[in-house]
Amino acid sequence: MMMNLFSTFDPCTGIMSLNWISTIVFIMFIPNSLWVKNNKTKMIMTVMLVTLTKEMTSLAKNKSIPIIMMSMFMLILSNNLMGLLPYVFTSSSHLVFSMSLALPLWMSFMIFGWTSKTNHMFAHLVPMGTPMILMPFMVMIETTSNLIRPGSLSVRLSANMIAGHLLMSLLGNNSSKSSIIMCMTMIVCIMLIMFESAVAMIQSYVFMTLSTLYSSEI
Repeated sequence: MMMNLFSTFDPCTGIMSLNWISTIVFIMFIPNSLWVKNNKTKMIMTVMLVTLTKEMTSLAKNKSIPIIMMSMFMLILSNNLMGLLPYVFTSSSHLVFSMSLALPLWMSFMIFGWTSKTNHMFAHLVPMGTPMILMPFMVMIETTSNLIRPGSLSVRLSANMIAGHLLMSLLGNNSSKSSIIMCMTMIVCIMLIMFESAVAMIQSYVFMTLSTLYSSEI
């Protein structure tokens, strides 16, 4: 039972597995009129991106950071929402996808900070007002917190995306001949899909905001 349940998240379904194409396949479904005509979808996206860009600009010190973060936000949001469609591989529920976004971004921040602002990075390891006796422990704590940041970002995204899918898989596998139970299961699944849609948007926003906050510390 558990093997069949978790096999829905298995990226290897054959020799010519094309599951990971779902990461960029959403581009094929974007109509050309979205880019050349003023429509409601374009207006909603423009308002959302402008609002988020203003927020990222207030958080980030570097003016180019919002461009990177908004691109990452749209990529994660598209993959999260695509994963809610039937028979679509949810790439954002795997650590390979989330870690490939979090680790290079964190490494670039660390390399830039330690090479260009070494004194600032050393000073950041000891918060202001720390007693002398606690400074070695604070250095260890701050170093550990910096090292686990890419892992926490990737695990947070993958765990939140996989939890709802597992619950819907459990409800879908427990079929019943009773029409009342089937109707109740259908209502619960619809509510879960609405909840997962909100989670998909929130998790992409959280990933983008935390990455921006990490960049602002450098």
